[in-house]
Amino acid sequence: MQVTVLGAGIIGISTAWHLLQRGHDVTLVDRQADAALETSFANAAQISVSYCEPWANKDAPLKTLKWMFSDESPLLFRPQLDWDQWRWGLQFLAQCNDAAFVRNVAQLVALGAYSHAALKDVVAETGIEYNRLERGIAHYYTDQKAFDGASDAAAVMQRFGVQRRVVSRDELLKIEPALKSFGERIVGGTFTKSDESGDARVFTQQLAARCGQRGAQLLFGHDIERIESDGREVRQVRVRDRAIGAARALRADAFVVACGSYSTPLLKSVGVHVPIYPGKGYSATLPLLQPERAPSVSMLDDQMKCAISRLGNQLRVAGTIELGGFDLSLDTPLARKRCEMLVRRIEQVFPGVADTRTPEQGGDPQFWCGLRPATPTNIPLIGRTKLRKLWINAGHGTLGWTHGAGSGKAMAELISGEQPAMNFGFHGMDAARARQATHAAPLTKPVRASR
Repeated sequence: MQVTVLGAGIIGISTAWHLLQRGHDVTLVDRQADAALETSFANAAQISVSYCEPWANKDAPLKTLKWMFSDESPLLFRPQLDWDQWRWGLQFLAQCNDAAFVRNVAQLVALGAYSHAALKDVVAETGIEYNRLERGIAHYYTDQKAFDGASDAAAVMQRFGVQRRVVSRDELLKIEPALKSFGERIVGGTFTKSDESGDARVFTQQLAARCGQRGAQLLFGHDIERIESDGREVRQVRVRDRAIGAARALRADAFVVACGSYSTPLLKSVGVHVPIYPGKGYSATLPLLQPERAPSVSMLDDQMKCAISRLGNQLRVAGTIELGGFDLSLDTPLARKRCEMLVRRIEQVFPGVADTRTPEQGGDPQFWCGLRPATPTNIPLIGRTKLRKLWINAGHGTLGWTHGAGSGKAMAELISGEQPAMNFGFHGMDAARARQATHAAPLTKPVRASR
């Protein structure tokens, strides 16, 4: 089959790779000059199968309301005159109960475990190096009340086969001695040895290069102008070369939309509505001044709701979610405050380890923001749309790097008529089976959706 993949982040590139593995011809389109230059560029760097809890839980509504009045809150809801935002918010509130939380965790863990195995297979086959550290992920607490709830959270994950365990402060300091200078403020933590970290951008760009070597047509620097359909089936996608302005029409047997948050307006243009809304996240990447004192275990800071990972001679800190539309500015007072908050936390936890000076002070912090494509459940949409030939692989929220390899593999399997070996509810598959029962032969073999 000829398959066109729209979007070259970790999701799109993984999809392209696994399609090539199954013998398909692949065309990959992205407006940027290379892969992973938007949401996959400078994320938290964690492969966190064991820390995949959805944002929606029974405590979220009250916390979100309280956090609205603080520019440094972990989750900041910025009301807009945007019906999509409010509809998404109402759907999010509907997920804020224990039953939905456990149901959503089960889906996220299933995809996470499947994806982690897929990532390991890709790395073993390609030999890609991306500052990978297989040292686990530790979650440290500075508040006793919050830590008291850690055992319940760990028990939920253990129900689904994730070995997250509660550890004392002393054990945590043995796991990661770099926390010693901050140790008096830590009351305890959790740790999962099987998790890991690494640079998503480096991995994705390396995998994109290998896709090109395997024959994929890489249309970087091309805007996706529109999808053209007859109301039942996608006919073609029109793209335009940003450098020379030339337009062209791409025809294929299947089209995969993997454009992150921008999947929503693109699909809406052909009458496909999906509950994906952008959550603006920030990161800072800092040069190490004392590498011997830097952490090698990736971490989560419970108080600040941020992640910290070592990437070679740099330290990456990422966190916060801002629900305020497609704003990517880094120079507003709010954006600067949220970036400075992340850097300030690094100096508190690892004093003197990284260069936390501002540019005005002579430092060189690399600030970044990206739009995390979030669904109300945090479960991504992987599967068919209502239009023939049109598929979606988007909505991964903060877990795009964790779920990327598996999402790409599952997408390729579905398009090829195979059934991914995991208990996951694939988007649109029940409706597709119903149509296949009463209409002409489908594009691929019938696929049974798992439950």
